[in-house]
Amino acid sequence: MNIKPKLNHKVYLETLRRMSNEQKLQKVFELSFFSKNLFREGLRKTFYDLTEEQFNELFLRRIKKCYNRDY
Repeated sequence: MNIKPKLNHKVYLETLRRMSNEQKLQKVFELSFFSKNLFREGLRKTFYDLTEEQFNELFLRRIKKCYNRDY
């Protein structure tokens, strides 16, 4: 059951089709950068009392869990 209608889905697909491969790849990099920064800011709000070194170690441990997983 689809509760939420996808009103702009067709526009989204058309936009993707019009983009060059280079533009699509650039968008992937932008979204990846945005996601990591958003994740980092969320962690910082939760673990505000850590030193910068401790925080960076935590961030890298958490990010590492996102990669190289066998599903």
